[in-house]
Amino acid sequence: MQKTINIQNKKARFQYDILDKYTAGIVLTGTEIKSIRNSKASIAESFCEFNDRGELFVINMTIEEYLYGNYYNHKPKAERKLLLNKRELKKLHKEVQNTGITIIPLRLFINDKGYAKLDIALAKGKKLYDKRETIKDRDNKRNLDRIKKIYK
Repeated sequence: MQKTINIQNKKARFQYDILDKYTAGIVLTGTEIKSIRNSKASIAESFCEFNDRGELFVINMTIEEYLYGNYYNHKPKAERKLLLNKRELKKLHKEVQNTGITIIPLRLFINDKGYAKLDIALAKGKKLYDKRETIKDRDNKRNLDRIKKIYK
């Protein structure tokens, strides 16, 4: 039984307001999926972009080279195509035309059938004061939990 793979973009929820979520498949080669199964991937700096033919690609996603892959190995920062329904692609493309909205990956995981999937989200960048508010809310919640723990 293999362990579950759940690679997350932890900074995404801090830097962006999440508007809508989708789950997309990824087109991968053999050595890429083997590296993902070994948890040798990162989506921290990545984003999604449409090409001129209306296809969605994830850019700047790092999948380390497979240790035992000889000359069949892949490039670590290659663009990888995302698989969505045509209706979803059109909707995303229309939304991205709006200013300030981008598509970011939130989570890379392997489903029950063994396929690599990527949770992506339509997101709008937060301003500095929004980030400060998030930090303040997090600190307040931590303090409340600490006080509740003492008086329980």
